[in-house]
Amino acid sequence: MSSLPPLVEPAAELSRDEVARYSRHLIIPDVGVTGQKRLKNAKVLVMGAGGLGSPTLLYLAAAGVGTIGIVDFDVVDTSNLQRQIIHGLGDVGRLKTESARDSIAELNPFVDVRLHNRRLEAKDAVDLFSEYDLILDGTDNFATRYLVNDAALLAGKPYVWGSIYRFQGQVSVFWENAPDGRGVNYRDLYPQAPPPGSVPSCAEGGVLGVLCASIGSIMATEAVKLICGIGEPLLGRLMVYDALEMTYRTVRLRKDPQGRPVTALIDYDEFCGVVTDEAAAASAGSTLTPAQVDAALRSEAPPALIDVREPVEFEINRIAGAQLIPKGEILSGRALGDLPHDRPIVLYCKTGIRSAEALAALKRSGFDDAAHLQGGIVAWAAQIDPTMPVY
Repeated sequence: MSSLPPLVEPAAELSRDEVARYSRHLIIPDVGVTGQKRLKNAKVLVMGAGGLGSPTLLYLAAAGVGTIGIVDFDVVDTSNLQRQIIHGLGDVGRLKTESARDSIAELNPFVDVRLHNRRLEAKDAVDLFSEYDLILDGTDNFATRYLVNDAALLAGKPYVWGSIYRFQGQVSVFWENAPDGRGVNYRDLYPQAPPPGSVPSCAEGGVLGVLCASIGSIMATEAVKLICGIGEPLLGRLMVYDALEMTYRTVRLRKDPQGRPVTALIDYDEFCGVVTDEAAAASAGSTLTPAQVDAALRSEAPPALIDVREPVEFEINRIAGAQLIPKGEILSGRALGDLPHDRPIVLYCKTGIRSAEALAALKRSGFDDAAHLQGGIVAWAAQIDPTMPVY
């Protein structure tokens, strides 16, 4: 039994081939023929075909979810293959949606895959969500997470949310309009977005590849439970998984009494911010292109080049002549005495976000001629040194 009613009405019938395919489901009393018919009739939208989307999509397809939509605008990159198991080496350079569709077709031809090759935007998110019964969100940035939450709320749809970082993951179910007044949404967990730069993305901080399988399988499990109306979903609970300690724990979530009702979608990039206002102000007029930095380094009076990434990143790649001083050392003030005062300073990180934050700290401390590299070492590798390994 479940504390929530089934999300989807059952389809009319299962074919002979479907009975054979899903036989291990059909003999589970809580699923049975009726539950499998519900899965067949279900329409599930998965946000992203990346780390969490990959195992989630594969298991939803294998389980017999009849219609699966995929929202993604990215292409497969070699760095994805460490965790995004729905793609293979031959898919590098292809749209992730098309690669995922082909993998699903090979796994289960009974699934209708609908591709949405675009970035989710506020202008049509509610209409898109209204076409589906359930949303699964494994995106990796706060702006999209808030957009998914608010669009699902306005469309009256439940959604399963997952998050991963290094060795830890989180999963919950959000449904503002859940029966019996049990509704909670993502804003009850995070009323405000964390300060820009305070929570690194997986691209900045890394993620253990197999962690995606652990969290993605839980997300898919929650989807099956909601569709079939079985078990106790993670509605009102946050599940936290620590792979190093090998522990699972759940935390009770409650409605935020100070929460304001969501009545319309907003500008989520502005709401979350990419960098702080101070960092943006510091960067204005103090941002150099890779070509400008390259020319300056070749000049008779080259600047001091400071790498503000972490030591493990410095081991992967670096710009020749750079000195490693992690951003935290600059923000705390511990490294200010190690910086030269007799020549300009140019900071860089991976993509330009951390270096902008460090630049603001230097400007506050009187390093008025400091600057940072636009686009970070990723841009440097693309524009100046294509032989440089990237991550």
